[in-house]
Amino acid sequence: MASILPLTRRTALLGAALATAVLAGCSSTRPPEGIAPVSPFDLARYEGRWYEVARLDHSFERGMTDVRATYQSQNDGSVRVVNRGFDAAKNNWREAVGKALFVGDTNTASLKVSFFGPFYGGYHVAALDADYQWALVVGPDRSYCWILSRSKQLAPAVRAHIVARAQALGIDTQALIWVTHDRTDPQP
Repeated sequence: MASILPLTRRTALLGAALATAVLAGCSSTRPPEGIAPVSPFDLARYEGRWYEVARLDHSFERGMTDVRATYQSQNDGSVRVVNRGFDAAKNNWREAVGKALFVGDTNTASLKVSFFGPFYGGYHVAALDADYQWALVVGPDRSYCWILSRSKQLAPAVRAHIVARAQALGIDTQALIWVTHDRTDPQP
């Protein structure tokens, strides 16, 4: 029996390593086919606070309101990402801090973002206002989509324009969740 235990332990470790490699490979950092990230892109203009105006539903944001994201460039070339929102089910504010890295050159709005250690997912700005007042962001596939704005609400004409662009990219705009921003966050 003693000789089986080390083999079982090695097998388990190998299995865990393979599972980690497979999961890492599944988290694509490339944009979905047919979606080109914005270029030229200026990170200095993109930095700062953005409000999540709309999103497609995913478990990590389910039920959240008053969601915002703050981007800040770091000396090592990465981008610090702070997502914050109100979890209505738990009646409290939640915050997640992550790290983003450009996938290619810094002139193209294609990044990979991680909130969970070595696992990265794609973050691609598919459309961007010339004055950096709103952004349409997609993830590694078309089931991840966010509409961000420098203000908590968009003018109806601007909102319709962004939704039309998302729809033209193959995003299920009927499934968008429109995020409310009516709580006062205790953190500025």
